Amino acid sequence: MMGRAEQFRKERELLNERILASGSKNIQRFFALDTGVYRAGTLPVKTRELMGLVASLVLRCDDCITYHILRCAEEGVTKAELVEAMEIGLVVGGSIVIPHLRRAWALLEEVGVT
Repeated sequence: MMGRAEQFRKERELLNERILASGSKNIQRFFALDTGVYRAGTLPVKTRELMGLVASLVLRCDDCITYHILRCAEEGVTKAELVEAMEIGLVVGGSIVIPHLRRAWALLEEVGVT
């Protein structure tokens, strides 16, 4: 049985390929912009991904939260760092963020972030 993280990755990759195959220049440009802002600059990738996680929590986007947690794990973000970022997302977003925080926490455990 495939875990949540692996299922998310496979579905995201497949659907992104289909969307980009449409040939829409506007969609391709937006996807490129989205990819580009998470590349290292003055801020390291790790910090950018944590910022993306906070924004995703506040906006209550489970797919985005999942994506940024997986990217944070790939970038070696520690559980303590993720918890601090999640605290900010909770304070900014309020109690409505709690259900998303629960799912995020379960994913942290699934991917073994320590």
